[in-house]
Amino acid sequence: MNRNRLLMIGFIALAIAGLASIAVYKNLQSNRSSNQAPGEDILVAADDLQVGTKIEEKDIKFVHFPSADLPSGVFHIKNKVLGRGVVAPISRGEFILTNKLAGENAGSGLPSLIPSGMRAVSVRVNDTTSVSGFVLPGTRVDVLLTGSPQGSSEPQTTTVLENVAVIATGQRLERNSAGDPQTTPVITLLVSPDDAQKLTLASNQGHIQLALRNPMDTRQEELAAARSSSLYKIAPVVAAAPAPLSRPKRPAVSIAPPPPAVFTVEVYKGDKKEEDKF
Repeated sequence: MNRNRLLMIGFIALAIAGLASIAVYKNLQSNRSSNQAPGEDILVAADDLQVGTKIEEKDIKFVHFPSADLPSGVFHIKNKVLGRGVVAPISRGEFILTNKLAGENAGSGLPSLIPSGMRAVSVRVNDTTSVSGFVLPGTRVDVLLTGSPQGSSEPQTTTVLENVAVIATGQRLERNSAGDPQTTPVITLLVSPDDAQKLTLASNQGHIQLALRNPMDTRQEELAAARSSSLYKIAPVVAAAPAPLSRPKRPAVSIAPPPPAVFTVEVYKGDKKEEDKF
């Protein structure tokens, strides 16, 4: 009898302890929920993602983030991200945003970086043309052409395109983290279809030179072509002294010689006087 009573008391104690544990757990959960701001599960980069990367399962992960602090363009579904190309560098832990990905079914690599209505055109360069290798992906340049226009034997240099984006150097779609110069024989520029024609024609008409510009400087300059004659300082030509005016010669006037002098000699003969003239 005592044994049964002890068992009953033990069972009741265990039940009370279980109920108390459940109550404490629910209380803690409710306090945690009340202190945690409402949020959403969004996708972030699980590692650094370079330009042209095709996003795979291992490249992304979910994190819970307060809804009020979320930027526009975040993703909540993996299928909306997987297989799309990266068009701007994404650091580890950074939000996966719409403006940093290529369009759906656009693939990856260079084609995914070309916006609709634009074209990627490559031009051959050297160390001088590419500004000692400092023309890198993401920089902006002017395209200069030096040649002799048809009908002119004098070389000229003119600005063909201004403020053009560099999309790739060789097969690299992004600059290195240190920003060091990159030597490459080919530069790929992002241009409109009309500018693509001008760039291709210029490449075959003369010598192409790239001029690196500050990306914040977006001004368009109306420049006249520079001619070779404008590079030299020519000494002013000294005008010759004017020839003295020749006076018209007057016709010679013939002057008659004066009449010869006449001498008179008086001769007296007696009372007669005679005069002889010589």
